[in-house]
Amino acid sequence: MTTIQSDNEQVQQEATAQDQQQPQAAQAESTPAAAETPIQPDPKKKSAGRELLEWVLYLGAAVLVALAIRTFIFEPVRVDGASMSDTLHDGEVMIVTKPEYVFGGNPQRNDVVICHYPQRGATNFVKRIVGLPGDVVEIKDGYLYINNEQQPEEFLTHRPNYEMPAYTVPEGKYFVLGDNRSNSNDSHLVGPLDRNMIVGHVRWVVFPFSQIRTVE
Repeated sequence: MTTIQSDNEQVQQEATAQDQQQPQAAQAESTPAAAETPIQPDPKKKSAGRELLEWVLYLGAAVLVALAIRTFIFEPVRVDGASMSDTLHDGEVMIVTKPEYVFGGNPQRNDVVICHYPQRGATNFVKRIVGLPGDVVEIKDGYLYINNEQQPEEFLTHRPNYEMPAYTVPEGKYFVLGDNRSNSNDSHLVGPLDRNMIVGHVRWVVFPFSQIRTVE
């Protein structure tokens, strides 16, 4: 009895073990294989062409902004030559402002300006306005006369070594001279300038750093 019972118990245990294993196997077999998930493109990842186009647009916008600033607000300009010595020196960098002349304002006497000359295209010249429309300009004995009044011009260290007879500045035009009067190609040689040839007002010297100053 003991042996049979033992055998029965062993058989029952094996049967029970098989019963437990079969549903597990069936359950494992009945579980469907996981479906492969298709790879979706990353919406944040840009194509090379689109990225290049964006860079071109950014650069184009930056160029337009820079041009607008230089045309309507301010720009740095380097002095080339000695015609404005000792107010400005060769190689110095000036800040030239635009709004006061671009948006309807008119230059004033003694403004230091950036201007263009007839037949010289967009070449920049830096000079001082000495004669306004209607003024009578004359140079004699090393001094400038405006409307028959001698101008002290205490800022000058290079007075003119030439004479210029009285000249009436036409309407709409301006008479400019360099502060280095004997070494300047200016209105006493090229004549007065139209208003639209005066494009900027020199305000400051910003380089070299040791020479930073206001220009008057």
